[in-house]
Amino acid sequence: KSCQKPVDKYIEYDPVIILINAILCKAQAYRHIIFNTKINIHGKLCVFCLLCEAYLRWLQLQDSSQNIDPDDLIRYAKEWDFYRMFGIASLEQTSFLLGIFTTLWWMTPEMLKTKSDFVLLLKALLLSSYGKLLLIPAVIWEHDYTPLCLAFIKVFVLISNSQAIRVTLNLNRLLPWLAILIGLILENGVVCLFQKMGWDV
Repeated sequence: KSCQKPVDKYIEYDPVIILINAILCKAQAYRHIIFNTKINIHGKLCVFCLLCEAYLRWLQLQDSSQNIDPDDLIRYAKEWDFYRMFGIASLEQTSFLLGIFTTLWWMTPEMLKTKSDFVLLLKALLLSSYGKLLLIPAVIWEHDYTPLCLAFIKVFVLISNSQAIRVTLNLNRLLPWLAILIGLILENGVVCLFQKMGWDV
Protein backbone atom coordinates (compact mmCIF):
# COMPACT_ATOMS: atom_id res chain seq x y z
CA LYS A 1 0.00 0.00 0.00
CA SER A 2 2.84 2.40 0.75
CA CYS A 3 4.56 2.11 -2.65
CA GLN A 4 1.36 1.70 -4.72
CA LYS A 5 3.02 -1.05 -6.79
CA PRO A 6 2.42 -4.79 -7.06
CA VAL A 7 4.71 -6.91 -4.90
CA ASP A 8 4.93 -9.48 -7.68
CA LYS A 9 5.76 -7.70 -10.94
CA TYR A 10 4.96 -10.84 -12.96
CA ILE A 11 1.24 -10.39 -12.23
CA GLU A 12 1.26 -7.72 -14.94
CA TYR A 13 3.42 -9.71 -17.39
CA ASP A 14 2.35 -11.79 -20.35
CA PRO A 15 2.52 -15.59 -19.74
CA VAL A 16 5.09 -15.95 -22.55
CA ILE A 17 7.45 -13.55 -20.76
CA ILE A 18 6.93 -15.46 -17.51
CA LEU A 19 7.72 -18.73 -19.28
CA ILE A 20 10.89 -17.30 -20.84
CA ASN A 21 12.04 -16.02 -17.46
CA ALA A 22 11.29 -19.40 -15.89
CA ILE A 23 13.37 -21.10 -18.60
CA LEU A 24 16.16 -18.66 -17.71
CA CYS A 25 15.76 -19.88 -14.08
CA LYS A 26 14.99 -16.46 -12.62
CA ALA A 27 13.99 -16.72 -8.96
CA GLN A 28 11.22 -14.10 -9.24
CA ALA A 29 9.56 -16.03 -12.08
CA TYR A 30 9.67 -19.23 -10.03
CA ARG A 31 8.26 -17.40 -7.01
CA HIS A 32 5.39 -16.09 -9.13
CA ILE A 33 4.59 -19.50 -10.61
CA ILE A 34 4.78 -21.35 -7.28
CA PHE A 35 2.94 -18.87 -5.06
CA ASN A 36 0.78 -16.64 -7.26
CA THR A 37 -0.62 -18.92 -9.95
CA LYS A 38 -3.15 -21.70 -9.72
CA ILE A 39 -1.36 -24.24 -11.89
CA ASN A 40 -2.68 -27.68 -11.04
CA ILE A 41 -0.85 -29.95 -13.49
CA HIS A 42 1.82 -31.27 -11.13
CA GLY A 43 0.70 -34.89 -11.23
CA LYS A 44 0.08 -34.96 -14.98
CA LEU A 45 3.42 -33.30 -15.67
CA CYS A 46 5.20 -35.81 -13.44
CA VAL A 47 3.60 -38.79 -15.20
CA PHE A 48 4.34 -37.33 -18.63
CA CYS A 49 7.99 -36.67 -17.69
CA LEU A 50 8.29 -40.25 -16.42
CA LEU A 51 6.80 -41.51 -19.69
CA CYS A 52 9.38 -39.47 -21.63
CA GLU A 53 12.20 -40.92 -19.54
CA ALA A 54 10.85 -44.46 -19.87
CA TYR A 55 10.54 -44.02 -23.64
CA LEU A 56 14.14 -42.86 -23.89
CA ARG A 57 15.40 -45.82 -21.87
CA TRP A 58 13.20 -48.21 -23.80
CA LEU A 59 14.66 -46.99 -27.09
CA GLN A 60 18.17 -47.57 -25.80
CA LEU A 61 17.47 -51.24 -25.12
CA GLN A 62 18.88 -53.50 -27.82
CA ASP A 63 15.73 -55.62 -28.04
CA SER A 64 13.55 -52.60 -28.74
CA SER A 65 15.65 -51.41 -31.66
CA GLN A 66 15.42 -54.63 -33.67
CA ASN A 67 11.97 -53.95 -35.16
CA ILE A 68 12.26 -51.13 -37.71
CA ASP A 69 8.53 -50.39 -38.00
CA PRO A 70 7.72 -47.63 -35.44
CA ASP A 71 4.02 -47.62 -36.39
CA ASP A 72 3.33 -51.08 -35.03
CA LEU A 73 1.01 -50.05 -32.19
CA ILE A 74 0.29 -53.63 -31.16
CA ARG A 75 3.99 -54.20 -30.59
CA TYR A 76 4.15 -51.05 -28.45
CA ALA A 77 1.17 -52.21 -26.35
CA LYS A 78 2.80 -55.60 -25.77
CA GLU A 79 6.25 -54.15 -25.05
CA TRP A 80 6.62 -54.97 -21.37
CA ASP A 81 10.13 -53.52 -21.27
CA PHE A 82 8.59 -50.06 -21.63
CA TYR A 83 6.41 -50.59 -18.57
CA ARG A 84 9.41 -51.94 -16.67
CA MET A 85 11.41 -48.82 -17.62
CA PHE A 86 8.51 -46.66 -16.44
CA GLY A 87 8.50 -48.44 -13.09
CA ILE A 88 12.27 -48.04 -12.71
CA ALA A 89 12.09 -44.35 -13.65
CA SER A 90 9.30 -43.90 -11.08
CA LEU A 91 11.36 -45.55 -8.33
CA GLU A 92 14.39 -43.43 -9.21
CA GLN A 93 12.31 -40.23 -9.15
CA THR A 94 10.82 -41.25 -5.80
CA SER A 95 14.25 -41.94 -4.30
CA PHE A 96 15.57 -38.61 -5.64
CA LEU A 97 12.68 -36.72 -4.04
CA LEU A 98 13.01 -38.72 -0.83
CA GLY A 99 16.70 -37.78 -0.62
CA ILE A 100 15.84 -34.10 -1.08
CA PHE A 101 13.03 -34.11 1.49
CA THR A 102 15.08 -36.03 4.06
CA THR A 103 18.04 -33.67 3.73
CA LEU A 104 15.95 -30.53 3.91
CA TRP A 105 13.90 -31.83 6.84
CA TRP A 106 17.08 -32.78 8.69
CA MET A 107 18.92 -29.49 7.94
CA THR A 108 16.00 -27.06 8.31
CA PRO A 109 13.17 -28.70 10.29
CA GLU A 110 11.56 -25.31 10.94
CA MET A 111 10.92 -24.86 7.20
CA LEU A 112 8.99 -28.10 6.80
CA LYS A 113 6.70 -28.07 9.83
CA THR A 114 3.33 -28.89 8.29
CA LYS A 115 1.96 -31.16 5.62
CA SER A 116 1.19 -28.12 3.43
CA ASP A 117 4.90 -27.18 3.46
CA PHE A 118 5.80 -30.64 2.15
CA VAL A 119 3.03 -30.50 -0.47
CA LEU A 120 4.11 -27.06 -1.68
CA LEU A 121 7.73 -28.19 -2.01
CA LEU A 122 6.67 -31.37 -3.81
CA LYS A 123 4.57 -29.37 -6.28
CA ALA A 124 7.46 -26.95 -6.84
CA LEU A 125 9.88 -29.82 -7.50
CA LEU A 126 7.49 -31.56 -9.89
CA LEU A 127 6.83 -28.33 -11.78
CA SER A 128 10.53 -27.52 -11.98
CA SER A 129 11.20 -30.88 -13.65
CA TYR A 130 9.50 -29.66 -16.84
CA GLY A 131 12.89 -29.77 -18.60
CA LYS A 132 12.52 -33.55 -18.88
CA LEU A 133 10.00 -32.92 -21.65
CA LEU A 134 12.99 -32.02 -23.84
CA LEU A 135 13.97 -35.71 -23.82
CA ILE A 136 11.45 -36.46 -26.57
CA PRO A 137 12.75 -33.91 -29.12
CA ALA A 138 16.30 -34.99 -28.27
CA VAL A 139 15.39 -38.57 -29.19
CA ILE A 140 13.28 -37.68 -32.24
CA TRP A 141 16.00 -35.51 -33.79
CA GLU A 142 18.71 -38.01 -32.99
CA HIS A 143 22.22 -37.01 -34.05
CA ASP A 144 25.83 -37.46 -32.94
CA TYR A 145 25.41 -34.98 -30.10
CA THR A 146 22.40 -36.70 -28.47
CA PRO A 147 24.34 -37.86 -25.35
CA LEU A 148 25.59 -34.30 -24.85
CA CYS A 149 22.02 -32.96 -25.23
CA LEU A 150 20.77 -35.45 -22.65
CA ALA A 151 23.51 -34.34 -20.23
CA PHE A 152 22.53 -30.68 -20.74
CA ILE A 153 18.86 -31.56 -20.11
CA LYS A 154 19.81 -33.29 -16.84
CA VAL A 155 21.85 -30.27 -15.70
CA PHE A 156 18.99 -27.91 -16.64
CA VAL A 157 16.48 -29.96 -14.62
CA LEU A 158 18.80 -29.97 -11.59
CA ILE A 159 19.27 -26.18 -11.81
CA SER A 160 15.49 -25.77 -12.03
CA ASN A 161 15.02 -28.04 -9.01
CA SER A 162 17.56 -25.99 -7.08
CA GLN A 163 15.74 -22.75 -7.87
CA ALA A 164 12.40 -24.30 -6.88
CA ILE A 165 13.77 -25.39 -3.48
CA ARG A 166 15.45 -22.03 -2.95
CA VAL A 167 12.32 -20.03 -3.74
CA THR A 168 9.86 -22.27 -1.89
CA LEU A 169 11.81 -22.42 1.37
CA ASN A 170 13.58 -19.04 1.04
CA LEU A 171 17.05 -20.58 1.39
CA ASN A 172 20.54 -19.64 0.23
CA ARG A 173 22.09 -21.38 -2.78
CA LEU A 174 24.17 -23.96 -0.92
CA LEU A 175 21.52 -25.98 0.94
CA PRO A 176 19.35 -26.74 -2.14
CA TRP A 177 22.41 -28.06 -3.97
CA LEU A 178 23.35 -30.21 -0.99
CA ALA A 179 19.82 -31.67 -0.92
CA ILE A 180 19.97 -32.32 -4.68
CA LEU A 181 23.37 -34.01 -4.32
CA ILE A 182 22.00 -36.36 -1.62
CA GLY A 183 18.96 -37.01 -3.83
CA LEU A 184 21.24 -37.90 -6.75
CA ILE A 185 23.30 -40.22 -4.56
CA LEU A 186 20.14 -42.02 -3.43
CA GLU A 187 18.86 -42.19 -7.03
CA ASN A 188 22.17 -43.63 -8.25
CA GLY A 189 22.03 -46.13 -5.40
CA VAL A 190 18.71 -47.36 -6.78
CA VAL A 191 20.26 -47.59 -10.27
CA CYS A 192 23.18 -49.66 -8.90
CA LEU A 193 20.73 -51.92 -7.08
CA PHE A 194 18.80 -52.61 -10.30
CA GLN A 195 22.03 -53.25 -12.20
CA LYS A 196 23.15 -55.75 -9.55
CA MET A 197 19.82 -57.51 -9.99
CA GLY A 198 20.70 -57.86 -13.67
CA TRP A 199 18.14 -55.38 -15.02
CA ASP A 200 18.97 -53.01 -17.86
CA VAL A 201 18.54 -49.44 -16.61
